[in-house]
Amino acid sequence: MLQKLKVLFLCTGNSCRSQMAEGWTRALKSDQIAAYSAGIETHGLNPNAVKVMFEAGVDIWGYRSKLASEFKNITFDYVITVCGHANENCPVFIGKAKVLHVGFDDPPALAKNAKTEEEALNHYRRVRDEIRAFVEGLPEFLTER
Repeated sequence: MLQKLKVLFLCTGNSCRSQMAEGWTRALKSDQIAAYSAGIETHGLNPNAVKVMFEAGVDIWGYRSKLASEFKNITFDYVITVCGHANENCPVFIGKAKVLHVGFDDPPALAKNAKTEEEALNHYRRVRDEIRAFVEGLPEFLTER
């Protein structure tokens, strides 16, 4: 039996994009990848991220915002930064972890000036779907790097 790849999705506050990536990976690729998510800071779980993931059939309600330092004893194969700030400020991971950047737009920033809740949620849905498409390409995307 092959050992699962250990992948950490990292963003600034571990509230939205990295949580979505962890949720999609657990839902779609749990047979091949052990998925984790964390932030450089913790901002709490974004309720709109929870809502749009649930719409797509993935429940991340029980997740929580975590610091990358909580995983210092895990040897990751890959650390994937999903926002520019995390990419620029990625903590050092001891071991063999390969750090890759795959950036996605920030739904809260996009939704900030939305005139309706539906308009705001559409930004979250678009990013959710982009993250799903990325996750569907795993682990091949990783092993090609």
